[in-house]
Amino acid sequence: MTDPSAGSGRGGQLEPPVPEPLSELGFYLLAGAGGEGPATLVQEARRGEELGLGTAFISERWNIKEASSLTGAACAVTTRMRIATAATNHNTRHPLITGSWATTMHRLSGGRFTLGIGRGIGALYAGFGIPAVTTAQLEDFAAVMRRLWRGEAVIGHDGPIGRYPVLFLDSDFRENIPLGLVAFGPRTLELGGRVFDDVILHTYFPPPTLRRCVATVKTAAERAGRDPGTVRVWSCLATVGDHLPEELRLKKTVARLATYLQGYGDLLIRTNDWDPAVLQRFRDDPVVQSIGGGIDSKATTAQIEHIAGLIPDEWLASAATGTPEQCARRIRDEFGDGADRVILHGATPDELAPILAAYRAGRT
Repeated sequence: MTDPSAGSGRGGQLEPPVPEPLSELGFYLLAGAGGEGPATLVQEARRGEELGLGTAFISERWNIKEASSLTGAACAVTTRMRIATAATNHNTRHPLITGSWATTMHRLSGGRFTLGIGRGIGALYAGFGIPAVTTAQLEDFAAVMRRLWRGEAVIGHDGPIGRYPVLFLDSDFRENIPLGLVAFGPRTLELGGRVFDDVILHTYFPPPTLRRCVATVKTAAERAGRDPGTVRVWSCLATVGDHLPEELRLKKTVARLATYLQGYGDLLIRTNDWDPAVLQRFRDDPVVQSIGGGIDSKATTAQIEHIAGLIPDEWLASAATGTPEQCARRIRDEFGDGADRVILHGATPDELAPILAAYRAGRT
């Protein structure tokens, strides 16, 4: 008798069984600066789904990582895995464009899309002449999106996101599209607990920071009359196993953290209660100052090796490193510290494959 769960491949060969979905785990498509280019997203999305990863996240960069294009491609080539932006920015598109895009992705994917937004980098906005994002704007935007997705016409809106005589998509809409928020500071974390469905934390949060952030989100949800269990808090865990070449591991750990220190080092230092004097020495270093752009995309291996000496080991210890088994244990630790979900950050699905095998083995 034929097993109905087994598919038939080309030439009559059976396709490999679909692994049990790991709904609690996610990863980033085109992690970091974008890998070899946007076309690699298609294979990464298919491979991530093949490995059973639950959610693929897309982080927007204004080069070759424009979010609406990438989410369309990811939704089109997958059938089970959730696709989420984490993050795009609400203030770089008209609300009707964003609302329409999200609804299109929601229906294209059969309800697998999450619209995740974030505050963005203030210094970058200032350079481009874009006003800084406020917490009030993020909350106002979420409320407007949900009204539009309920089929409402928003007339005479005058709020933090701006003045709009009419905002309207379709009176037949009854869309239930989850909203995610990339959160860092306490006010944004509280907003996530009050209003959003998913709260995505930052990479390189040590366990005390993770526990504090989770508590902030859940307490805010409870105060707002929500069930805290319905707000999913995602830890973002740099996951870089020692099965990767050392040069690549340096790029994914040292260079990635150094890039965060370039962009918003003061916030990261305050959040983790790290020594600000170390950040200042990093900023004053001639090698760091000589790199014209993000360290993770512009620095040479020699420069990254030098920068490794500027970053304390304890700052890098928040990552999952070592053997696949050690990485799997580190992932499980995040759940023990309160995370509802974990993003395995900075690695492609193929790079995660041995770690996922070890993780599955540890679940039995």
